[in-house]
Amino acid sequence: MASARLIPDRYVEYYLGNAPSLVWLLVVNAAAFLVGVRYYVETMPAISTFLWPLYGDSPTALALGTLSLATLLPNLGRGIDDAPLNRPLVYLHTLSVVWLVKFGLWTAVALNLRPDLYFGFGLSSLWSYWGILVTHLGFVVEAVLIARIGATTRGALAFALVLAFANDVFDYVFGYHPPLRYDPGATLTAASVAISVVSVGLAAVMLDRYRDPTVRK
Repeated sequence: MASARLIPDRYVEYYLGNAPSLVWLLVVNAAAFLVGVRYYVETMPAISTFLWPLYGDSPTALALGTLSLATLLPNLGRGIDDAPLNRPLVYLHTLSVVWLVKFGLWTAVALNLRPDLYFGFGLSSLWSYWGILVTHLGFVVEAVLIARIGATTRGALAFALVLAFANDVFDYVFGYHPPLRYDPGATLTAASVAISVVSVGLAAVMLDRYRDPTVRK
């Protein structure tokens, strides 16, 4: 697969093909999801419950990633090349990769647009800058792992791009962007839209094209 060159096969097989390591990844994801949900709930504006996934950007990315990884549980004991794959999973894996890359990169950009408000080496910066930065860049690593077991189609990529743009509109047109220590302004808004495009582009590169086994050539 295309993504195999980004992370050697032996590591992908180890982390995704063995029960202890896969369960460990799922537990870490679940714990990070709960931490993210708690953070966003504390700042949750008055919006419909159905819109929470658009507001809680990072928890949504983790939820999608966790679902993608959980699809490997029935495959334990077999190679990751035998992982289940069908059209619904193609859409799930594509969204997982796009959302994880988007909000891994977005967080790094958002923190460093105003480094004077975040960067430092004191106790207050250990989490507010370094902790958040490192954990969110881990999203990108997880996206690469998921890309190794997934595939995509033009329809799935287009769907992900539309949703990513819808998320940007929700965040910056309606003002429901993640909590920041500064006003996002035009710079972060433009960067977010660009990151949406880049994330879908990277997903297109990392994910193989899906070939439906039920369709005859």
